[in-house]
Amino acid sequence: MRLSASIVALALLSGLALGGVLSITTGPMALSMYQSLLVPFDHVFGWELAQLQDYQRAVIMEMRVPRTLLSILTGALLAQCGVVMQGLFRNPLADPGIIGVSSGAAVGAVFAITLAPVAWIEWSTPVGAFLAGLATTLVVYSLARTRNGTSVTILLLAGVALAAFAGAAIGLMSYFASDQDLRSLSLWQMGSLTSSSDIGRWLGLAALVMTAVQFQRRALALNAMLLGESEARHLGINVERLKLELILMTAVAVGVAVANTGVIGFVGLVVPHIVRMLTGPDHRLLLPLSAVCGALMLLLADTLARVLVPPAEIPVGIITALIGAPFFLGLLIKQRSLGRL
Repeated sequence: MRLSASIVALALLSGLALGGVLSITTGPMALSMYQSLLVPFDHVFGWELAQLQDYQRAVIMEMRVPRTLLSILTGALLAQCGVVMQGLFRNPLADPGIIGVSSGAAVGAVFAITLAPVAWIEWSTPVGAFLAGLATTLVVYSLARTRNGTSVTILLLAGVALAAFAGAAIGLMSYFASDQDLRSLSLWQMGSLTSSSDIGRWLGLAALVMTAVQFQRRALALNAMLLGESEARHLGINVERLKLELILMTAVAVGVAVANTGVIGFVGLVVPHIVRMLTGPDHRLLLPLSAVCGALMLLLADTLARVLVPPAEIPVGIITALIGAPFFLGLLIKQRSLGRL
């Protein structure tokens, strides 16, 4: 059943606002919702309304608020990239990892964690993840280039091959890593929002603004791609240029996301399907609504990860996998029943 886009947008934005409140006010430390919500306003305007101790204010402003912002930015990035990959390849099973950027970024981060000096870790990890993810994407795209254009089949197979190579490289580095580095690697590969930094959040915001604007400009071209590549060419779309642009922008966005949070799967796969079922396949609506839905999904997953086993927390990548894997299997079953697999 299709719903009005305005109704879906209102529901998602309301859910995102409530999810943000829940994220800021939820945690192992018992603080009232009223006091927790006052602290950001106290911080900005210099008020003293919350009447909390300094360490309590620090928990909210240095831990909860930053990871809430990072959840929103990362979820929106991954969801939009999932929409683009599924539309570009006309494949409902595609996600941002299809072009190898996630696995490549993971290798870059692992090398930074294990080889870079401790004083450089804060900036070397995101930089290494971003550069390695972008390089992997360029390699995959170069391999898929043929005289007749870009081969989707080769692109997929090259992505799988490089993902396997990346897994082997990560395993090799893990074998030689120290106990402390090994724990950092394990937690990073499971996805976590605990290591949010100002630089990472600003990079995430810049990547989100850039990709949101550029993806939206190409929404009509993505709609044309749903008809097929030859039909899109007849409509005046430069298909090869569109592929290159969208793949590179996806590499940048996912590279920044993985650099900030580690590998968080299934957001880019699940969210576009949910929004598509609600509003239809028009990318002019699908892209912005998926960004809001992705932000909401990751925000709720992170909140759930913090409250399931207090005072410890489960890596958010595990929560998204527990949600996304059954959805993925259901999607496979549905596609098989429709004769599309």
